[in-house]
Amino acid sequence: MDRFENLYDLNETAKVRFMGFATDKTRYDFGIVFTHRFDGKPLVICMQTGRSTLLGSEDVGNPSYLQQVFRLSCLEEADQLSEYLQEHLPPLPYEEQY
Repeated sequence: MDRFENLYDLNETAKVRFMGFATDKTRYDFGIVFTHRFDGKPLVICMQTGRSTLLGSEDVGNPSYLQQVFRLSCLEEADQLSEYLQEHLPPLPYEEQY
């Protein structure tokens, strides 16, 4: 008898982008995985803390959400991260963009 119900097991060649930048107060290093999974939302991974989330265009424009997910100490940091990601992440889902 199987102990687990297998929901999916797929292999995919994904595009990965690494981005590092600094503000006056903080340095950021992110890995961004673009995949056909997750409704076109890229998987964004903070390389310093290991925290990760799927980010769509609406999420990137929400500094409060970014502050919560990446556990940033203040809203100012989240505003700067939001601004950077809005400039550097494609606004369209992966399927349409790549």
